[in-house]
Amino acid sequence: MKKESGRDSDQQASDDTTETYSIDRRTVLRTTGAGVAGLTGVSGTTLAQDTSGGDLVWEFETNNDVRSSPTVVGGTVFIGSDDSNVYALDAGDGSEQWRFETNDAVFSSPTVVDETVFVGSEDNNVYALDAGDGSEQWRFETEYHVEPSPTVVDGTVFAGSHDSNVYALDAGNGSEQWRFDTETGVGSSTVVDGTVFVGGIADEAVFALDANDGSEQWRFNTDDYVFSSPTVVDGTVFVGSNDNNVHALDTNDGSEQWHFETNDYVSSSPTVAGGTVFVGSWDRSVYALDAGDGSEQWRFETGGLVFSSPTVVDGTVFVGSGDNKVYALNAGVEGSSEGSRVNLGTLGHHNVFAENGPGSSDSQGVADYTGDDDIVETPGLVDAISDWRGDKIETPLLLDVIETWRSGAPVS
Repeated sequence: MKKESGRDSDQQASDDTTETYSIDRRTVLRTTGAGVAGLTGVSGTTLAQDTSGGDLVWEFETNNDVRSSPTVVGGTVFIGSDDSNVYALDAGDGSEQWRFETNDAVFSSPTVVDETVFVGSEDNNVYALDAGDGSEQWRFETEYHVEPSPTVVDGTVFAGSHDSNVYALDAGNGSEQWRFDTETGVGSSTVVDGTVFVGGIADEAVFALDANDGSEQWRFNTDDYVFSSPTVVDGTVFVGSNDNNVHALDTNDGSEQWHFETNDYVSSSPTVAGGTVFVGSWDRSVYALDAGDGSEQWRFETGGLVFSSPTVVDGTVFVGSGDNKVYALNAGVEGSSEGSRVNLGTLGHHNVFAENGPGSSDSQGVADYTGDDDIVETPGLVDAISDWRGDKIETPLLLDVIETWRSGAPVS
């Protein structure tokens, strides 16, 4: 692996649009309560709006390093630790709700869908745990470490293992539906319109697989390792590579639409908001690129390598750096991350994931149940109730549909 260049490691970012926070690797969260809400959508607010100074609200210490990233759903923080445990912590005060012990370190970041926590472990297993009490629902054993974060779509768990396989598992019982051998380890996948997109690390390639049977649809070869996890927006796959480039690929055939070259590896996973791609590079910079042609809109230089995968919420980019800081940057565009990675809750998410219900390749809202006059009429209400009974939508969305049906007001 390429070593960090000999730049001044004490360089400080001076952009007055940013707020920075120190992170201790053995402390799960060291932030404000508003920051927890903003990054995860617990209250639907944002860190940029509500943070008043980064004062410590609480901290929770595990028995080893914390390399997993937190997922917060329903007021609970779910995170793994190198001490082999998966923890559930109260987002308000940091108190431990439960812990589940695996047989090795947990680098994987949990994904929470339908009150089940899906997470991998260095003990080679994918686990499904009850989000309420941490009890094991099932486990599936691969042949090597499971470090990527699982993605759950339409009742199927897609999980990569360093045994070189992408696995499709039944979310209810963990039975294997299919596997695809990339010949080397893989990262976290994303799923859109019945296709699984995933990077094959040492294959130096991006794969598109049929979600139903795992058959290869196409592959795109880069010139170096692919640690980055793809995201998909409007028919385009955006992914980084250790060939120093961000690649934009056509979802249908994998043809390259454009690429943008940074000055070092791109292991960060891109996100897209307002027609702009945001991604980090080992050259210490965060980039904003035009999603249409890859032209640089702006760059922000941090004091360390940027492995972190950005998330955009209400016009603010949140991203971490190897300089031990979390940055909040003015995105230069309105809106929040639109890509499949964020909306499916894989490697970071925002309030859309928490409020609308994860686990479906199509984000749904009240507008899905309106008629031609943009009003929820009785047939639309019946459809919403049917979807709720079939676990296709979550209770908050059903309640919104009912309220809109009662009011008779059009949906804007």
